[in-house]
Amino acid sequence: MTTWNLQETSCHLLICNGGSCMMRQAEEVTQAIRDEIALLGADKRIHTTRTRCNGRCADACVVIAYPDGIWYKDISPESGRKIVRKHLVGKRLDEQIAYTFDHHFIASGRSVAGKEKIAGRPSLF
Repeated sequence: MTTWNLQETSCHLLICNGGSCMMRQAEEVTQAIRDEIALLGADKRIHTTRTRCNGRCADACVVIAYPDGIWYKDISPESGRKIVRKHLVGKRLDEQIAYTFDHHFIASGRSVAGKEKIAGRPSLF
């Protein structure tokens, strides 16, 4: 198993490959993001991980950028490439943000209500 050296990493992109996102080009988005990172020689600065469902199916295809805590929605292969270019220079793709946190983990106000994960279970917050 490979262990990545993440010392120079400034951004980690979590690319949803759950069912709804896969129906909305998640495979193509994943490849476009990874191709753009390679094209720009940014392998040491941006790391990617495919995930399963992140619970935002209505926002498919979803890409999450950390450590900033930015949740992007409706990502296409082209907007995925834009995310890479923006995050390389410390910016974000504002027009496709579904949700973000400030450094104190407070919602940005762009959020929409979702469902509780387990019916009848109280929220932790």
